[in-house]
Amino acid sequence: MSDNSPDHTPQWAMVIDLAKCVGCDTCTVSCKAENRTPPGVSYNVVLEMELGEFPNVQRYNVPRPCMQCDNPPCVQVCPVSATYKLDNGIVAIDHDRCIGCRYCITACPYGARSFDFGEDYSGEMLGFNDVQAPEYGVDRGPRRRALAPKGTVRKCTFCFHRLERGEEPACVETCIGDARYFGDLNDPNSVVSQLAKSPRAFRLKEELGTGPRVIYLN
Repeated sequence: MSDNSPDHTPQWAMVIDLAKCVGCDTCTVSCKAENRTPPGVSYNVVLEMELGEFPNVQRYNVPRPCMQCDNPPCVQVCPVSATYKLDNGIVAIDHDRCIGCRYCITACPYGARSFDFGEDYSGEMLGFNDVQAPEYGVDRGPRRRALAPKGTVRKCTFCFHRLERGEEPACVETCIGDARYFGDLNDPNSVVSQLAKSPRAFRLKEELGTGPRVIYLN
């Protein structure tokens, strides 16, 4: 039964059905548009993977957001505690605390983190620097030289600012193949909770003990 009490904190998770993913990269584009990420920074990418041995080989498109690990290696290596786990399961970054050492980028086994070198699309997109996405619910105003998150590490947050408004992550909302599901993993009636128990369910590099909150269906 779903817990709708005021004290209940949802444990956010995402399920991605690889059989439905068509590799259209809509998730990548919608994520960049929603989070206004600069050149070289993409929170969502779609990787190509081949499984099996010739001639029985299958190719899969594997979307890769941040795994929001329950045991995140990135948190363990941060020397200033700038990256940490929220009560709702999302791994967050304090951009004002981050010193840009990039240890977390090296530690992440999924390649889900990027460094913001300060580049922008101002030469291609009118008004790109006028506004930033309100990551973690913080409106940082115009993207200017001395303002974070420039010079810090960035990553997928499950569109935390959208969750606060009662909306789904942008990649889930725009997926044309309906390959993504999002919800409370602790709610036994939620779709993600039920799909996570499917015999088709698996997690990337689960043997590392990271405990990813992104679950795939093969």
